[in-house]
Amino acid sequence: MNYDVILTCAVTGAGDTIKKNKNVPISPEDIANSAIQSAKAGASIVHIHVRDPKTGKASRDKELFSEVVHRIRSSRTDIVINLTAGMGGDWTPDENNYSMPSDKETDMVGPDERLKHVRDCLPEICSLDCGTLNFGNENLIYISTPKILSRMAYLTKKWKVKPELEVFDLGHIRLAKFLIEKRLITSPPMFQICLGIPWGADQSTDIMKIMRDNLPPDAIWAGFGISKMQMPMVAASVTLGGNVRVGLEDNLYLEKGVLATNSDLVKRAKKIIELIGGRVLTPDQTRKKLKLKKMLPKG
Repeated sequence: MNYDVILTCAVTGAGDTIKKNKNVPISPEDIANSAIQSAKAGASIVHIHVRDPKTGKASRDKELFSEVVHRIRSSRTDIVINLTAGMGGDWTPDENNYSMPSDKETDMVGPDERLKHVRDCLPEICSLDCGTLNFGNENLIYISTPKILSRMAYLTKKWKVKPELEVFDLGHIRLAKFLIEKRLITSPPMFQICLGIPWGADQSTDIMKIMRDNLPPDAIWAGFGISKMQMPMVAASVTLGGNVRVGLEDNLYLEKGVLATNSDLVKRAKKIIELIGGRVLTPDQTRKKLKLKKMLPKG
């Protein structure tokens, strides 16, 4: 049992969800406001993607990230900022020539390009997706090779940004351990066990425990499930000794038929944590636990 719980809210994600729930934030202003509301509801960390304000589609535009981060920091809301670094790894084959990428669907760039917004914004945390994965039911492959990840880990260490090692199956944990052995990851390593995403590990308490049991002994970890399994995995993660993540990136409903907001999901997760005997850590307590340096607004 983990009695001192870090609660992350993943506020928007990269999925095609904006038509399914009007509360999914799109513009930098809306994303920042949702992050601030999540902090006020009790979140310790906000995990941030950005979207093209005109289309609502996922983006890796560093100016959009900069605006979101500036809005949060200038609000003086105390929250740990975690920026995604997962964009730029999407590869979809051209179905008329499978040896070539689809121009419309592929967005594949190198490690330095994937981290431009992290270099400019210097969040306390950024995510590193620790491996390649068949993603969804079509032809999308998310690509993150050992060489790409080694470079990304090197850069984040250089900038003193803590990587959140996102692992979607046991092979990803092996690759993350390889980065740790190369001394590219500082102690304590921070893991996020991601369950239920097609076609990574399925979501259940048994699978979460197996993945937890394969983490390094000094790892600080969190786990999450998607859709209707989001809240059950909150309880499972805490009772197995981990931290938690909720938010509209992973689940659109508070309960069957009831669309959620990010602050709704944070409040529900916090209530579950408290009902089973835990407490949610403040952002400053989270920084102490993860050995983070608090980043202040520029100027």
